[in-house]
Amino acid sequence: MNPISLICILAGVTLNACAQLLLKAGTNAVGHFEFSRANILPIGFRLATQWPIIGGLSCYVISVAVWVIGLSRVDVSIAYPMLSLGYIVNAFAAWYLFGEVLSVQKLVGIGIILLGVVILARS
Repeated sequence: MNPISLICILAGVTLNACAQLLLKAGTNAVGHFEFSRANILPIGFRLATQWPIIGGLSCYVISVAVWVIGLSRVDVSIAYPMLSLGYIVNAFAAWYLFGEVLSVQKLVGIGIILLGVVILARS
């Protein structure tokens, strides 16, 4: 994989991870909610007007564009598994930003994912 291809793939993964984190921040701002007929419009409007959610959806749109460029340069059998790097980024970012727990079991799983990505990237 050449440097430009790697940059496209990693940019797509990073933007996708950022989108997830922004969506989480937006839902945290709204708080826990239950959808019902009575509140689907008010909750939907509150979600749709949260800046983190708007930013997250924007990151998704940009990530798709960058991802398509990356896919035009890299085999999907290599590119798609690279998306798992987003799990690693999100796990540590969620720990740092939202106080989510990183247990030993999660860290071992992250290590396995990272090892798999390294093996695939070298093939």
